[in-house]
Amino acid sequence: MIEAFYTDEFVLPLPAGHRFPMEKYRILRDKVAKSACSVKLSVPEAATGGQLALAHCPTYIHRIACGEISDSEQKEIGFPWSERMVERSLRSVGATVAACRSALQHGASVNLAGGTHHAMRDKGGGFCVFNDLAVAARVYQTDCVALARPVSANNNSKVLVVDLDVHQGDGTACILADDPSVFTFSMHGEKNYPFKKSQSDLDIALPDGTRDAEYVTQLEKALCLIEQRFQPDLVFYVAGLDVHQADRLGKLALSDLGVEQRDSMVLKWAEKRRLPVVAVMAGGYFPDLEHLTDLQFGVIQRLAKYGQHYKSRVDLIKNSK
Repeated sequence: MIEAFYTDEFVLPLPAGHRFPMEKYRILRDKVAKSACSVKLSVPEAATGGQLALAHCPTYIHRIACGEISDSEQKEIGFPWSERMVERSLRSVGATVAACRSALQHGASVNLAGGTHHAMRDKGGGFCVFNDLAVAARVYQTDCVALARPVSANNNSKVLVVDLDVHQGDGTACILADDPSVFTFSMHGEKNYPFKKSQSDLDIALPDGTRDAEYVTQLEKALCLIEQRFQPDLVFYVAGLDVHQADRLGKLALSDLGVEQRDSMVLKWAEKRRLPVVAVMAGGYFPDLEHLTDLQFGVIQRLAKYGQHYKSRVDLIKNSK
């Protein structure tokens, strides 16, 4: 059984007509709760200031906490400041931290929100206040040192970020730049937000209208390149659904089957290397939230199966010793 961490109880108040589909998180949680798949729903603790400071400037953390951000900064983030906005942002990061720790035990875990990959060290943007991926990666590495887990030559366990949201993970790339212990890979829409891209360790920019076959081909090539350049101990998978043809902000053209093929390719790659996988649901802006959350639930089902296989392999290895 894997754990899915949810934060939809911490409601972010938005003005009427706001384009961010906050309701999708509750709908997805309800589908997980009513299903028979091996998923345990859990509420995460809020990320602490110390955890955030592993990836963010302390001054920025303080300014967000106290509401000392300007109207222009709020506009860039896309959300109006409120105490509930702060609480939800902390819980969302906390969910990815918790999912990371859970995945180490169960092989896989998921944050039903998360994927706030546009947040930079000292500012937010694109509906992202804090960068849950960068924070969780740093917490994981800190935990490994504290628990005396096997570490790489540079004293950090190695993290691979596979970001397949339609928008480039610019904040993640910037925060984790020039760090040999983390490999950032982003495959995204060439002409989509952010319009000024950062440099990941590997970027693949796709033209508008990219369909299943070309998408899967490019992903396969990228995973082959990563295999030659990096040997991770943990995978963060940003499983954005805004790559789908139904997404109103995405500009790509994946079908339902294309999304399934994408997920299966990533998970098979991780399974071959016996790697725990932490997934975040990231973007998805369908007019039809039932369709969107059905696809998201499919991602979770695939993760649950991955966790079952992972646990079986671990038990087999233990019993053979």
